[in-house]
Amino acid sequence: ASLMLKSGDRLNRAGTPPPPYQRRIGMIQEMMMMAKQGKQDEATEMLKTLRQDLGMESTSLDDVLYRYASFRNLVDPITHDLIISLARYVHCPKTEGDSLGAMEKVCRQLTYHLSPHSQWRRQGLLKRKPQACLKAVLSAPLSSGALDLSGIPLTTRDMERLSAHLQRHASIVVSLELGFTELTDEAFLQLLPTLAALPHLETLALNGNRLTRAILKELTDALKDPSSFPSVTWIDLGNNVDIFSLPQPFLVSLRKRCPKQGNLPTILEFGESQ
Repeated sequence: ASLMLKSGDRLNRAGTPPPPYQRRIGMIQEMMMMAKQGKQDEATEMLKTLRQDLGMESTSLDDVLYRYASFRNLVDPITHDLIISLARYVHCPKTEGDSLGAMEKVCRQLTYHLSPHSQWRRQGLLKRKPQACLKAVLSAPLSSGALDLSGIPLTTRDMERLSAHLQRHASIVVSLELGFTELTDEAFLQLLPTLAALPHLETLALNGNRLTRAILKELTDALKDPSSFPSVTWIDLGNNVDIFSLPQPFLVSLRKRCPKQGNLPTILEFGESQ
């Protein structure tokens, strides 16, 4: 419940807008409340707003159900599938059975998918200051090759410390989790050269941040160079500000790095392989 964006909460303590995931969770919460109250038209409008916020800008249900299903470059196919399920419940409510309960289940699934996962919450990081959290994680041994900073707010000033840490462990870093870290374009571009130089990095999670489409050109250009990100097979850019689909050159470059995979890598396929 602490992750939900309450009505009227427009700015956080620092005076900046809330991250996109909080706004989207608030929309899901309001839509479910409207559906429970029998406000069908209001719930439909809220779903439309949510679709637009997620980049599914069409107002036609046919487009939601069919047009986007053919897109192989969706940045987040899981969210797309859940939105399709919600659209069916909202636009075509069933009279038999507990359709409201089924809709509520989809809302919970979508809320969980768009929220910070419980992995970092279990570690007690919410109770500690961001700088203390970052220092504690970076001081821990990196024996498994996985560095998880998810849920720790990072600023541009933290990028220098993180870059130095990654450079010291460049030979063993295989996975890097930077989801829900308040990462901005400026901070990411500062970190990009270090990330591109990691020889064994395979997975990079950047979801749930404040990244915009502006970074796609630099990231795509880096992927076009075979010497950059030489081992990367999966990058998660979902649930950011306005990154809804990935450029074809981006996907093709990833495909070249994992030729044994039958299809272009997606979030869904990565999750199933795990």
